[in-house]
Amino acid sequence: MTEYSTILMVFGFAAAVAGALIGLPALLAPRRLTPVKAMPFECGKDPVGVSEGRFAIKFSTIAIFFIIFDIELLFVWPWATVFRSLGWFGFSVMLVFLGILMLGFLYIWQKRGLEWE
Repeated sequence: MTEYSTILMVFGFAAAVAGALIGLPALLAPRRLTPVKAMPFECGKDPVGVSEGRFAIKFSTIAIFFIIFDIELLFVWPWATVFRSLGWFGFSVMLVFLGILMLGFLYIWQKRGLEWE
């Protein structure tokens, strides 16, 4: 138990700080709710009025590109560290994985998500 006491103290301190940062404003902050403060707020724009139309595909392709890149790095980095011990089976599995990710990259390329204007 003594070898875990240090890490338990760190977790306890982190929980105390997180609780204080969440709880103190709820206790100390003034509560003056007005109709303006109760309105929905989105990116500095009023949520009333005519909508601006459809979103461009650029937003979703950038999100897909970001997720594909993160997933690729998450799995390729550990695979590269143990590459020699996996043999041909590990190599072929990684080729299949990267092939599936390339389909995502081809989709983004087809939708012209990599062209910056």
